[in-house]
Amino acid sequence: MGIWITLNGKRHEADESTRLDALVDSLGLEQEHTVVERNGDIIERTRFGDIMLHDGDAIEIVRFVGGG
Repeated sequence: MGIWITLNGKRHEADESTRLDALVDSLGLEQEHTVVERNGDIIERTRFGDIMLHDGDAIEIVRFVGGG
């Protein structure tokens, strides 16, 4: 059974046992270049693997891109 989260303003289905690190990985993002906010709180990268997603979570993901 899945859960529904809001991911960058859009409804997104995830497995009920999904951790934040798995979500970031599934989106093809490098964790070390990614900032994640969950329900208004910025999550430290070192905690991505500890955070389980819950039905109704609001996740905002920002990825740093270098260039010049």
